Amino acid sequence: MRHAEFGSAIPSLPPTAATQATAPLSNGGNASAKFGGIFNEVQGEVATFIRQGSDDGFASSASLSAEGRIWAARSQQAAGAAGVVGVDGNSDGTASPDQQAFLDSIAPWAREAADRLGVAPELVSAHAALESGWGQRPLRNSDGSSTYNLFGIKAGATWNGDVAESRTTEYVGGAAVKTSARFRAYPDQASAFRDYARMLTDNPRFRGALGAGSDAQAFAGALAKGGYATDPSYAAKLARLAGKLQGISG
Repeated sequence: MRHAEFGSAIPSLPPTAATQATAPLSNGGNASAKFGGIFNEVQGEVATFIRQGSDDGFASSASLSAEGRIWAARSQQAAGAAGVVGVDGNSDGTASPDQQAFLDSIAPWAREAADRLGVAPELVSAHAALESGWGQRPLRNSDGSSTYNLFGIKAGATWNGDVAESRTTEYVGGAAVKTSARFRAYPDQASAFRDYARMLTDNPRFRGALGAGSDAQAFAGALAKGGYATDPSYAAKLARLAGKLQGISG
């Protein structure tokens, strides 16, 4: 997640550069070589983008070329399909004991962040659960301790706090790409949730998520529209999980 540190007005986005026309491919090995070159170039671009992050910490592909955005979206979709396994709770609509323990552990900070955002606490809890796999896939510092970064927020150039380098696997065109990324690191859960709320309230791109109340679809849709993640199914996954948590708490 990634990028441009928060002004009071919605920033104007630079126009997307026109994509150069692809030269016709001839038959035979020459065509394969050209395709391989294009694939490697785009793969490298996406891998660099993932590794470097951006200034405001959320996922945005605005700086990628047209081809890079396509591959990034496909990679996030593939990764999301694999990573979301097990986040929906039990088949009977209840949370497992481990999932409930996770929800209980973050409840005070989820309520605090939710109050600041003007949304139901279940929406914040669902976002943390989705990004961290119910706390089972924590980002860690080099010494093995937790970064408490439950929202997968990357550290861009303007981040002044602690940073943890972490190996991560992304998927480009169905192929796994192992790379390193810089993530924000916090001293405790409270700091993580407060930074998450600050990022959403300070960044005009997420204005639509504020004040969503208990409307999980509106909250999730606004986050996706603002560029929190490039996975085209992200809003649906978050809204579905938030709805389940609302059903559990209700």
